[in-house]
Amino acid sequence: MKTVKRLFLFIFIIFLLPTFASAGLWAMKDRPLRWSDARWSSAGILPKPEESQDAAIYVFSAMTGGLKGAVASHAWIVFKEKGAKAYTRYDKVGWGNPIRRNHRDPDAFWYSNPPQLVTSITGAKAELLIPKIEGAIAAYPYAEPGGYTIWPGPNSNTFVAYVLRTVPELGAVLPPHAVGRDYLPNGEFLHIDDDWKDVHMTLRGLIGVSVGARSGFELHFLGLVAGLDLAAPGLKVPALGRLGI
Repeated sequence: MKTVKRLFLFIFIIFLLPTFASAGLWAMKDRPLRWSDARWSSAGILPKPEESQDAAIYVFSAMTGGLKGAVASHAWIVFKEKGAKAYTRYDKVGWGNPIRRNHRDPDAFWYSNPPQLVTSITGAKAELLIPKIEGAIAAYPYAEPGGYTIWPGPNSNTFVAYVLRTVPELGAVLPPHAVGRDYLPNGEFLHIDDDWKDVHMTLRGLIGVSVGARSGFELHFLGLVAGLDLAAPGLKVPALGRLGI
């Protein structure tokens, strides 16, 4: 009995308490109540594509809207090939054809929430990785209509996390509030990244663990993530995101 009580106390302190705190902070924010009232225009983060001939890759994440915004974010991928005069953006959404290309500005607000840069790569390395990203997008197993489940996945974060795992040279993982990122396609229980730097184990994205150079040490519970970031020292806090350097 003591063991069960300790387990519940651990879950409450590590996962539920931060989630309740985030929900309270979210409730106090002035935010749009309807999709049509939200801001979806560019946040002005990216340079104009014609300003540089270099290839570039960016991964963004922004908190979503409604009640989900208290605990969950939405991620997307942007890239520009060498010499290109425009960016290309890929998202997964829950309506129509799930994989959307250029349906928003590359650095647009998401439901009035500003995007946060997860990672960026420019120059020769980006030029080499863009074909790999395109290949991963083309191979994504839930790209057809109906291939979207808001929780536990596959959702927008499952899609971007799949690309990041398939192209580990991008060197990034999505933030802790990217609910759905730990859902492994095709019912996989174990996934080892191609470069062997990260290992992921999960039961349908509900309970699991990730360990490695990029993930650090993570515990997953019902889509929430808690852990330690070892590469850039910090804490991964459920719903609230990453706290640290």
